Amino acid sequence: MPQINVTINGRQFRMSCEEGEEAHLTELAADLDTRIARLRVRFGEIGDTRLTVMAALTVADELAETKAKLQRMEPELAGLHDASVASADRVQATHAAVIAALNAAAERIEGITRLLNETVSGAGTVPMG
Repeated sequence: MPQINVTINGRQFRMSCEEGEEAHLTELAADLDTRIARLRVRFGEIGDTRLTVMAALTVADELAETKAKLQRMEPELAGLHDASVASADRVQATHAAVIAALNAAAERIEGITRLLNETVSGAGTVPMG
């Protein structure tokens, strides 16, 4: 299991992660470090623990807002899915109708071709008598 060093609030932490997740974990740590730095500028030196808790709460708040937004969008997504299914059904029905129309047209063309061939074959012979 890979291990990386991340710096948060001026302190280094050795972290383990899944293979291939090193860059993602580094980005998460950098985001948290940036949040803590912004809070420090805004509120001054109020203590490392308090700054860390405030940063964690801002992340939790964003997560809660994202979850709420996702829940509001789920009915819309379901509606879009239903519309997509209905559209696919209409496409299949249209496709079947076009195939049927083309087959019917091909049969009529073949019938006309047979009649023309019979007419041309019949016209070429002159009755004797």
